[in-house]
Amino acid sequence: MDDLRLCESDYRFLCVVWDHAPVASGELVKLCAEKLGWKKPTTYTVLRKLCQRGFCQNQDTIVTALVPKEQVQVYQSEHFVDRVFDGSLPQFLTAFLDGRALSQEEAEEIRSIIDRYSGQ
Repeated sequence: MDDLRLCESDYRFLCVVWDHAPVASGELVKLCAEKLGWKKPTTYTVLRKLCQRGFCQNQDTIVTALVPKEQVQVYQSEHFVDRVFDGSLPQFLTAFLDGRALSQEEAEEIRSIIDRYSGQ
């Protein structure tokens, strides 16, 4: 699947599916009412749309995700950095961290990630 762009509401819906799949469609309606404040028609409309796009399937009233959450997160984050920060990860990190204090653990984890991805 090439286009993993999702609007906020579709992503939130998929988070419910990822957290509970496989899930009966009736139970999904209840979960979406509880977690998203949606009515039954909204849930089924979004489910049908995302099934058509290949994100999930509804087979015999059992809903499962076809695309892993991590794959969508990678695509969405790359798309965001490209669109908002012209692809500059340092600009993104600067904006994201501006005014925030990192704990020692967070700083060490970020250093470890940078080392892992920079080939050190």
